[in-house]
Amino acid sequence: MTNALQMTRRMMLAGAAVAGALTPVIVAGAAHADEHADAADTLKATKRALVDISKLQREKVELVKPPFVHAHTEKAEGDPKIKEFTLTIQEKKMILDKEGTEVNAMTFDGSVPGPLMVVHQDDYVELTLVNPDTNTMQHNIDFHAATGGLGGGALTVVNPGESTVLRFKATKAGVFVYHCAPPGMVPWHVTSGMNGAIMVLPREGLTDGHGKPLVYDKVYYVGEQDFYIPRDENGKFKKYDSPGEAYEDTIAVMRTLTPTHIVFNGAVGALTGDNAMTAKVGETVLIVHSQANRDTRPHLIGGHGEYVWATGKFANVPDVDQETWFIPGGTAGAAIYTFAQPGIYAYVNHNLIEAFELGAAAHFKVTGDWNDDLMTSVSAPSGT
Repeated sequence: MTNALQMTRRMMLAGAAVAGALTPVIVAGAAHADEHADAADTLKATKRALVDISKLQREKVELVKPPFVHAHTEKAEGDPKIKEFTLTIQEKKMILDKEGTEVNAMTFDGSVPGPLMVVHQDDYVELTLVNPDTNTMQHNIDFHAATGGLGGGALTVVNPGESTVLRFKATKAGVFVYHCAPPGMVPWHVTSGMNGAIMVLPREGLTDGHGKPLVYDKVYYVGEQDFYIPRDENGKFKKYDSPGEAYEDTIAVMRTLTPTHIVFNGAVGALTGDNAMTAKVGETVLIVHSQANRDTRPHLIGGHGEYVWATGKFANVPDVDQETWFIPGGTAGAAIYTFAQPGIYAYVNHNLIEAFELGAAAHFKVTGDWNDDLMTSVSAPSGT
């Protein structure tokens, strides 16, 4: 490959960073933060700085790989806390389908999506973001749940071999996307897998918006991801040694706005078969679903969204008894369902082409006793 088509580590860290439309904004945001660092004494006198951080209890949280979610309480216990998280950025090859299609993925903690973080409203999120020196590119993190500094993106730009610590107050209740947003490379990083979600629970827990508490037995996190894999002259998916080498070809596919794969949790079939999510009849499951880039339409075949926060904000009264719900791109949504029948439930993006042809499908495997009152075969299929 010619030098003109190659993107070296130096080019990715220097050239791409100055090319992006967000560069002036991020640089200005960081400078703005630096200018006001000396004004800390003044800020302490304002309403925004009444909390003495040094007196808050700290809690270190160990994250787990989706669709699973780390242990947490549905209701807050005691006063607001500082919740400590660590995310380590991994650039890695991932296999997308049974044909062996590769993507040079960019990830938080090695998974697509990154782990779901759970805190309560008014807690403080304190994130250590690590970019190991084995990586090749600059990264950062933008929390849609945060206030100021491009969601933290202006304060967290880390080159390989660097780490940073960001703290923000979780003032809004709901589920929110987080994603990488480095200068000049935002859509490429997001569509290469670098996104996840955070859930900020109300301190009193979830309700139906009319005073009725809503509790769940399990929570699963489904991250929907669109990938754009280049093809060769024969229509075969191409493979590359590094993300930088794939950059120009991948951008060309991205600009068609036509994904080659739309998958749940990083690969076709990642949440089916032996990897299906599980439940029992009578169990109530909270499903958190994010899509950092494109609109989506979750649907549970054979079930319903009994309570749905389609845009994920728990201060809003949830919709009830939904068949399909709409989650806009750049948003995380949440839905609650109590399983009433055993069997395999398909959970899909109900753009059925995207579900069945491109990979946006998962399974719930539910055990328990069948209820004939809800459904029964009156007459088995037979010839005339």
